[in-house]
Amino acid sequence: MATEKPVTPTEEQLEILEYNFSKVNKHPDPTTLCLIAAETGLSEEQTLKWFKQRLAEWRKSEGLPSESGSVRD
Repeated sequence: MATEKPVTPTEEQLEILEYNFSKVNKHPDPTTLCLIAAETGLSEEQTLKWFKQRLAEWRKSEGLPSESGSVRD
């Protein structure tokens, strides 16, 4: 299995990702994730990884448990 090199999103990509995270959905469904990936030019895997990391940061800042299924926002 080939491992994908970590990609740091550009400022423009981050704006799109942050907008979708904060204004649209913290838990995008596969279709939405695909659309966000297409809009940013990142792969779906990279986009999903960003959302997972961002959700973990958000949970930590909100003082919520780190388990993904424990509390829904």
